[in-house]
Amino acid sequence: MQLPTYAELPVVDGMPPRSSWGVWGPDDQLGTVNLLTDEQARRGLGCARHGRTFALNWAVEEPNPPFYGRQAAVHRIDRPIAGKPILDDSLDSFFTQASSQWDALCHVGHPEHGFYNGHRDEEFTGEPGTRMGIEHMARKGIVGRGVLLDVARHFAATGRPLDGGETVEITVEDLEATRRAAGIEYEVGDVLLVRTGWMDWYQRAGEDVRRDLAEDSLSRLRTPGVVGDESMAEYLWDAHVSAVASDNPAFEAWPHPLEVDRYLHYRLLGLLGIPIGEMWFLEDLAADCAQDGVNEFLLTSAPLNLRGGAGSPPNALAVK
Repeated sequence: MQLPTYAELPVVDGMPPRSSWGVWGPDDQLGTVNLLTDEQARRGLGCARHGRTFALNWAVEEPNPPFYGRQAAVHRIDRPIAGKPILDDSLDSFFTQASSQWDALCHVGHPEHGFYNGHRDEEFTGEPGTRMGIEHMARKGIVGRGVLLDVARHFAATGRPLDGGETVEITVEDLEATRRAAGIEYEVGDVLLVRTGWMDWYQRAGEDVRRDLAEDSLSRLRTPGVVGDESMAEYLWDAHVSAVASDNPAFEAWPHPLEVDRYLHYRLLGLLGIPIGEMWFLEDLAADCAQDGVNEFLLTSAPLNLRGGAGSPPNALAVK
């Protein structure tokens, strides 16, 4: 299909300004994940030339302590049959968005226009027939070409090292400079990964810093990330990505006011239907890309098939 540009949105009369509502039909619940066709899967498979595999999930226990008032997952290992060499286990207080995650399209709506494609809050029940949950991404499966923009490494190479513990807004111009330096040309359906260097900074932080961040994440957490204004929404839509993900907690730089022109989630999830991944472990993949100069790879992700889920660990792999 011929995709409209951002300036041409909406394509259906009466839909919110600069929204993709109706591009894939009035009942669509996948958004830009629809771009991951058989052709895109084959293109991704062609990027797996050597078989080097990189797991992109951070540990379930990280960040430790958890952010945003979430509780730590409690992992319990049991012997279901006493005296037998059989183990069972369970997780209590498991928050699907506490560590590496996808945001489902039902996670955040637009403050004026509501949720993607006009779906309403009362449709999100978690019961049979619930709408817009992560299970739709799970049943589709994420298979395609991934591309990495290692902004942190590019900034360091150009004499502007990023401080992972400070709020730095990465602009469209910064992403474009990183893309050009890496020799990347976007293709329809790419899964775009952005490395800010925040996770590397956090993993080096001491326990006192970690405790302080967890105690009041909304006010004390500082991270680099993309700028949250409309210019970034336009850039990502016109690149025709199927999804975006980063190594920091919010994709955008943090903190920022929860306002339409500062909080990109409102536009990406609510208006454009672009899923967002956060706190992905990109360190090993980024090091390999820097070594061989190849920033494309097969990207697979199998989210939890959780009915009505607002998010899920990505269970993502990159294969080069």
